[in-house]
Amino acid sequence: MVDQSMSDTVLRAELTLLDPVIRTDRAALERWLDPDFTEIGQSGRLWTRDEIIDDLLTTDQSPYAASGLSEPHVRELAPDCYLLTYVAQVGKCRSRRSSIWRNRDGQWRMVFNQGTPLPSPE
Repeated sequence: MVDQSMSDTVLRAELTLLDPVIRTDRAALERWLDPDFTEIGQSGRLWTRDEIIDDLLTTDQSPYAASGLSEPHVRELAPDCYLLTYVAQVGKCRSRRSSIWRNRDGQWRMVFNQGTPLPSPE
């Protein structure tokens, strides 16, 4: 079981990357996304760190201003490496997401992210 302070730390890091201000700032994205970062998007596409940064900087991130996160669960995978799973609500779109966070030299960085679309509630 992960202690509450570590869960809170990982959750805060995730929320930082959901902030549209961070999502439109190259330096911030480079700080928060690990050099080895990859993502499997909701479409099934595999993204590299550079590709996702370029995409975030050229698409509208304003819907994330009202995004929500529910059902968070943090699990330790290895020392200083954690899996966060949750449900994201961005506008009318819902997705189940998983991300892997690693603390290296005191800096938390996302190493991996995956989003799977969920049906809209009736």
